[in-house]
Amino acid sequence: MRALIHSTFGEAEDVLTPEERPIPAPGPGQVRLRVVLSPIHNHDLWTIRGTYGFRPELPAASGTEALGIVDAVGDGVDHLRVGQRVATGGSFGAWAEYIVTGAAGLIPVPDSLSDETAAQLVSMPFSAISLLHFLDVRPGDWIIQNAANGAVGRMLAQLGAVRGVNVIGLVRRSAGVDELRTQGIDHVVATDDADWRGAVTRLTGGAPILAGVDSVGGSSAGEVLSLLAENGTLVVFGAMKAPTMEISSSDVIFKQATVKGFWGSRIIQQLDPQVRSELFSELIQRVSDGTLTLPVAGVFDAADVADAVRMSKTAGRVGKVLLRF
Repeated sequence: MRALIHSTFGEAEDVLTPEERPIPAPGPGQVRLRVVLSPIHNHDLWTIRGTYGFRPELPAASGTEALGIVDAVGDGVDHLRVGQRVATGGSFGAWAEYIVTGAAGLIPVPDSLSDETAAQLVSMPFSAISLLHFLDVRPGDWIIQNAANGAVGRMLAQLGAVRGVNVIGLVRRSAGVDELRTQGIDHVVATDDADWRGAVTRLTGGAPILAGVDSVGGSSAGEVLSLLAENGTLVVFGAMKAPTMEISSSDVIFKQATVKGFWGSRIIQQLDPQVRSELFSELIQRVSDGTLTLPVAGVFDAADVADAVRMSKTAGRVGKVLLRF
């Protein structure tokens, strides 16, 4: 089978190569999937770069999320059948024609969802809905996030709106405001506007902003923190711009602020099974009824992974880039 492998850490477009590998056999409690589509996520690229929380042994496989067709089942698997479409969000090595993964973590995909939607159902959407749960906010509350035009930022705004939570999104460019409005997302402010802080205040009408989400790092983290109310919480979701945060000691002290990290794979594992099931059910409902959209920026054959990665890194891109196997 064909798999995308890297023998050194570096930029994915430089180090990933298609290689022939043996087709794996499922063990007890496992299934083998024939991979149909797999999205490119930032955490996939960081893992290939060697800068993520998980650092694989080289030479390493790549990719983590996929839509697949059950191709074979191991002993003890009786809830899935060969030929069934399933989604997985935590199967390392997903950028391959076949993968073996635990049956318990797979999500059967309803016929109403397209392959392109189902391929990106788990990692980012479930991270977004889990993040909203983690923030512990209520209808009418205000929260703020940067990287609002990123995948999770857009989904957090859409899910928050359905729940009645007011989500303010910060973007770097004024053009980003218009891009999000075309997707029905309001309450967006561009930080290249000299009066962007005033714009945030006008949106809230002076109501307290209880929580903020930083996905950028650097000075952007401090900007989000500076807008929080007393006893506010800053949740660190990512570090797209810088691996360190620049936050004001006075904001932390005098706002009595709390700073927390959010590592989706760890948080999701720790969720109560009943809560996890309820969140997944809500997620599939929101995708099915169109209140949560999962656009696709492009679909590439796995052999063209370098071009796919370059598109994934393009500023202003709307939607995920998918690899076809």
